[in-house]
Amino acid sequence: MPFNILLVDDDRDFREEFRECLDEYNVVEASNGREALEILTKPNEIDLVILDVVMPGMRGTDVLKALKEAEPDLGVVILTGYGSKSVVVEALKGRADDYLEKPLDIPKAKEVIARLLRARPVPEGASADGIEARIRRVTHFLERNYDKAVSLRDVAAIACLSPKYLSRVFPRIVGQGFNAYKSKVKAERAARLLVTTDTPIEQIAFDLAYENPESFARAFKKTTGVTPSAYRAGARSQPGEARHVRRRRRGPKKTGRRAGSKR
Repeated sequence: MPFNILLVDDDRDFREEFRECLDEYNVVEASNGREALEILTKPNEIDLVILDVVMPGMRGTDVLKALKEAEPDLGVVILTGYGSKSVVVEALKGRADDYLEKPLDIPKAKEVIARLLRARPVPEGASADGIEARIRRVTHFLERNYDKAVSLRDVAAIACLSPKYLSRVFPRIVGQGFNAYKSKVKAERAARLLVTTDTPIEQIAFDLAYENPESFARAFKKTTGVTPSAYRAGARSQPGEARHVRRRRRGPKKTGRRAGSKR
């Protein structure tokens, strides 16, 4: 299963050249920052973002900030014009993982992209064939999109299966039903937030895409046996365990082809 790259650039010719030169990846295109953020706020399988700085509307560095606040672990590579060192410094301060200059040096771009993608977790058996590999892809998708409202129909489309068949085969392979597994993933994330942050429970419910705090509390108790408030109180009262509570913020070869020589 090839990695998925989101390319954010308003230059259509550059996007076409990029896709042609890096055809070993699945490339999803966005022509501006808002379009990119819209893609990433929905359930997705994006592994890396390649982000231009100079675009109409939102500046690339502003998009970078929004991306890192929403998904801190998602790799982002900034595209800059040749010699734009001040932009590079600003991007790296904004927690960009690396940068590439235009016109794009294809071998160097491949090296940077491969290095960052090697750091991404790959689901076990992702390259295998068969129904078990498809179900592993579904579980990996749920684990990556714990903060989004993911339906059975969403993951059935990812696995190229009918929702009815997926709901029948999922518990046979995973050991529990789709909804129970999704609740478990969210509960594990919620438990970490309850212990390691002082984020209000109502905000955690919102962050994990629950309709309201009450539905979050019911699902959490069903999975863990205790309410979120009891879990937080019990975990923090355990002696001998140092807990660092933090406040979460919201809100071809080198002598050959080069892409994007226009800017």
